Amino acid sequence: MSSPSSSRTMRAVQYDKYGGGAEGLKHVEVPVPSPKKGELLVRVEAASINPLDWKFQKGVGRPFLPSKFPFTPICELAGEVVELGAGVSGFRPGDKIIAVNFPGSGGPAEYAVVSASNAALRPPEVSAIEGACIPIAAATALMALRTAGVGLDAGDGPAKNVLVTAASGGVGTFAVQLASLAGHHHVTATCGARNLDLVRGLGADEALDYGTSEGTALRGPSGRKHDAVVHCAEGFPWSAFKPALADAGGVVVDLTPRIASVAVAVLHWLCFSKKRLVPLIMSTKKQDMDALLGMVVQGKIRAVVDSRYPLSRAHEGWAKSMSGHATGKIIVDMAVQLAKLAVTATCGARNLALVQGLAEESGVNSSFFF
Repeated sequence: MSSPSSSRTMRAVQYDKYGGGAEGLKHVEVPVPSPKKGELLVRVEAASINPLDWKFQKGVGRPFLPSKFPFTPICELAGEVVELGAGVSGFRPGDKIIAVNFPGSGGPAEYAVVSASNAALRPPEVSAIEGACIPIAAATALMALRTAGVGLDAGDGPAKNVLVTAASGGVGTFAVQLASLAGHHHVTATCGARNLDLVRGLGADEALDYGTSEGTALRGPSGRKHDAVVHCAEGFPWSAFKPALADAGGVVVDLTPRIASVAVAVLHWLCFSKKRLVPLIMSTKKQDMDALLGMVVQGKIRAVVDSRYPLSRAHEGWAKSMSGHATGKIIVDMAVQLAKLAVTATCGARNLALVQGLAEESGVNSSFFF
């Protein structure tokens, strides 16, 4: 019996050069990849778009990433194991998993190969949509808080004043929840005015509109200075953080470092500064994914999803992410596509109007039914 990857083709979304944005994405039919040693072939159920995905398209990793064109982007995904490569243990066909597939990516496709070492079993209580938000977004928030010295359990270290910038974004929504878990930290969050209630609901003690003077000063009505900052936004110079940090010292963990911020960080390290900027070097670990999945199962954290797009509309999600106005995560949802195909197969012509109406009510693009 031939393997699923031996002769079949699949639908995928790729780009074949740097630049182009959403219009540079192309819908293609390509061979199903074959898992190599240490890899899993996964039937993709959901993939989560991160800013780093389209930044690579813009050329931020040029000339090293992408390593070749055409390239299938998006490295945060959830799916079902279909086939095992040589030497893989701990997984079997039919397992539901989450994975970070960097630098190979491959999320907006019907199938993807991922390294088994970068995958974790997904409990049945965690949906593919939720799971696809964990490997990068939630794991980045977790690592940033650890880097800043913020304890995540009751009694785990001293109470700290924690600031999360861009708190309504994919990483920020998780950072607020994780920082609030211990119960003894004071969490301040910045975001746009329309998301203030959201971040308060996620656990922020103070929520600041970044368009106000308080938001610009990074200090709320309490006047607290911060011991730890998870900086998810872009465009803030070090001079904006220094007066907002605790006099005894504080750490700003920068998730979007640029050359200038790296230079500042090196200077702080050389001078043993009490107030420090630390660029985050992200590396997702399987044990962190397992821990975060457990938190989702226990109801301690949840994924905030801005929007979901079928594979055929992945370019719309890409454009939404590039706009910088998403609240939470943007998902390419393969299940939506499958549901449309199932309806197409079972719907008779006389019921077309009825099905289209139901599709519109549920947010499904009715063009798929023609």
